[in-house]
Amino acid sequence: MNHDDVYQALNETHADDDTRWAFGTGFEDPLHGVDTQVPAGIDRPELAAYCLALGDDALVSAQRLAQWCTRAPELEEETALANIGLDLLGQARLLLSRAGQVEGSGRDEDALAYFRDAAAFRNVRLAELPNGDFAFSVVRLLILSTWRLALFGRLTGCADPVLAAIAAKGVNELAYHREYAAQWAVRLGNGTEESHERMQRALDAASPWVDELFAAEAGFGVEAETTRDEVEATLRLVVAESGLTGPSGPATAGGGRDGAHTEHLAPLVAELQVVARAHPDATW
Repeated sequence: MNHDDVYQALNETHADDDTRWAFGTGFEDPLHGVDTQVPAGIDRPELAAYCLALGDDALVSAQRLAQWCTRAPELEEETALANIGLDLLGQARLLLSRAGQVEGSGRDEDALAYFRDAAAFRNVRLAELPNGDFAFSVVRLLILSTWRLALFGRLTGCADPVLAAIAAKGVNELAYHREYAAQWAVRLGNGTEESHERMQRALDAASPWVDELFAAEAGFGVEAETTRDEVEATLRLVVAESGLTGPSGPATAGGGRDGAHTEHLAPLVAELQVVARAHPDATW
């Protein structure tokens, strides 16, 4: 990409698309008219596990973003983060519903979200780390939205029509999430000495968790190396525009897709599930 403006570069593939949550669009049923039968030749357990993992990424990320409510630096940012979290919650609902439908165990989205222990979650570990300061949350959102956008862009052509439809809806949302995070990264990176230092610390802290993203994504027409190239190119662009260096650093061992989580996930899941566990038979 060769642009004078980082935002132009980030939005070059979405320049004619005005569907963002901020404008109140995108509320139509993304699965309307989509055949929900699993196509022949698709491994059902593999598809269920893949949807579950992507749903867990979104659910855990949404819960972390919800923790900024009443704590964000400004009311406008609190609203923005809450709405990004709602986008991700919507993705989680669709993906967990598909996982439950495909696995055939009778578990719906609520059962998968509220009645699994933390050890059964399959989200990437970057999503579960504590929010830290605003700089860390910006860096994490930038990395995860850049990766998820690249991934969903490829999944729009996958063999499962439901997963393809979910991905197609998510692309527009994730393009905005990435733009929002990139704007803050550039603003803070080029701001005061303190904001610059905080952004650099945040980038250094997030870097060891990035490799896990590419190890977690292969399947259904997605090739990890081509996605990595796209993600790393975008991150280099934003990092350079922000006056930062990196990301770099040794990768962490293990992975959330295998159930190897940090100590931070269990308290987060307990917070997420507390009402449902206290009232398991309640209905709206």
